[in-house]
Amino acid sequence: MAGRLVIVGAGQAAFSLGAKLRALKDERPITMIGSEDVLPYQRPPLSKKYLMGEMTFERLEFRPAEWFAENDVDIRLSTWVEEIDRAAKTVRMQDGSKLSYEKLVLATGATPRTLPAGIGGDLDGVLTVRDKRDADRLMGEMKPGRKLLVIGGGYIGLEAAAVAKKAGLDVTLIEMADRILQRVASADTAAIMRDVHRANGVSIIEKTGLTRLHGKDGHVTSAELSDGTVLDVDFVIVGIGVTPNDRLARDSGLDSGNGILVDSYTRTSDPDIHAVGDCASLPWEGGRVRLESVQNAVDQAEAAAVVLTGEERAYAPKPWFWSDQYDVKLQIAGYNAGYDETVLRPGQREGSYSIWYFRQGKFLAVDAINDAKAYVSGKKLLDTGREPDRTVLADASADLKLLLA
Repeated sequence: MAGRLVIVGAGQAAFSLGAKLRALKDERPITMIGSEDVLPYQRPPLSKKYLMGEMTFERLEFRPAEWFAENDVDIRLSTWVEEIDRAAKTVRMQDGSKLSYEKLVLATGATPRTLPAGIGGDLDGVLTVRDKRDADRLMGEMKPGRKLLVIGGGYIGLEAAAVAKKAGLDVTLIEMADRILQRVASADTAAIMRDVHRANGVSIIEKTGLTRLHGKDGHVTSAELSDGTVLDVDFVIVGIGVTPNDRLARDSGLDSGNGILVDSYTRTSDPDIHAVGDCASLPWEGGRVRLESVQNAVDQAEAAAVVLTGEERAYAPKPWFWSDQYDVKLQIAGYNAGYDETVLRPGQREGSYSIWYFRQGKFLAVDAINDAKAYVSGKKLLDTGREPDRTVLADASADLKLLLA
């Protein structure tokens, strides 16, 4: 039997790693360390069905407590690692105790960026959306008629705005860039999603940032915007991105840079330490990327499990993402970084579209908005390395099956 594997983290990537090792009949002892006080769970439904009271927390758990005991996975909750001693191959916990490892996996995830205290970021009612504690706090705020300000027009902010509006709140979203989704999607995708939100009653204000938040008795009451507007608010959701949790790696001397640097086999600069999920920066087309998605957390963790069993199999990411807003389903296949051309294609039914991304003529990704056929077709093209026929894309009446013929 191999020596102990310690997994730092207890989220999607951490659980997927442990479960895959057991599925591969790997019998080494596993210790999983989680800072939260609950068993590993799905995060996406937290800000949707769980927040709206449509799903109990127990239904979000990957497995009940019995699974961990039956599979010899020692899961330690409400605790965290303060330090890695690579020479001694130990981790020191916050209570001073130490745990030895033969192999170590960092699945530490990422932390939402927050607003500086100097502009009111420390006021009560200024919230982020990431874990169960965040969702539980939001539950107490999501009451019909209340005024919500969402800061940030990325997917996190837009999804939060959609949930709040469906719950009957008065929602304003501000984005300091020229448009929503500027960093992650095309102008066409942004225009479609902007129209969806405005049709549902969300006020979207672009090219406008936050100057500061004001409060009374420690609770946020208003927001002063960069254009001089002052909005009355009951609470604020901050959706301005995340920062990878790479402090442990950096403090122990592992190579880092916007995440923990890993090779194609999920190994860090220390061959006995791996990193997976949102905290990991992996090789991508001659550069590096962090893929913040459930799909990557699962796939990369399972790839790490295969490597840990002794098989030298490289992880080749095939990114895909999704976002649900109102009755709109946005599905994304591929990764559009560096695109220089897009093709907008109406779908076969009202309200459906696809946006196809290219760089120097090469197909990179597709955004499919209520258009499952476009998503499936784009994903198959990417999986097989084929290029879409431009004449088919240009003809809205053409069957997308022709792209795969």
